[in-house]
Amino acid sequence: MEHVDTDAAGVVHFARYASLLETAVLENLERLGVGVLQLGDDRLELAISELRMNYFASARFYDLVRIGVSVDRVGGASATVSGSIHRDETLLASGTIVLCVVGQAGGGVAPLPERMRKALRDCLNGASHA
Repeated sequence: MEHVDTDAAGVVHFARYASLLETAVLENLERLGVGVLQLGDDRLELAISELRMNYFASARFYDLVRIGVSVDRVGGASATVSGSIHRDETLLASGTIVLCVVGQAGGGVAPLPERMRKALRDCLNGASHA
């Protein structure tokens, strides 16, 4: 965590957890070869159509956290990914992100590219973890 993410008492602001979860998802999409750079090659951009977070405990400035993500659902135009943020064995927050893609030109929703659907389905089937 960065100090800017905390209040005067060193407690991490609640909005930071959603950002951490999003970063973990983006990094894993890149690792799978279907991230933002690859979408740009198709003139598409990644978008989040829904975000839900549940908070259980606070992180502090010096805490090391672990973030795990998994694919829950893959559809033609969206995918649902869930994740959890832990400090040691303590669950700090969990959340769900619904991803979609939009066209760079007009911003309209587009189908997920086939290579992205395949990579996410492989994660869904246990071949890998997003």
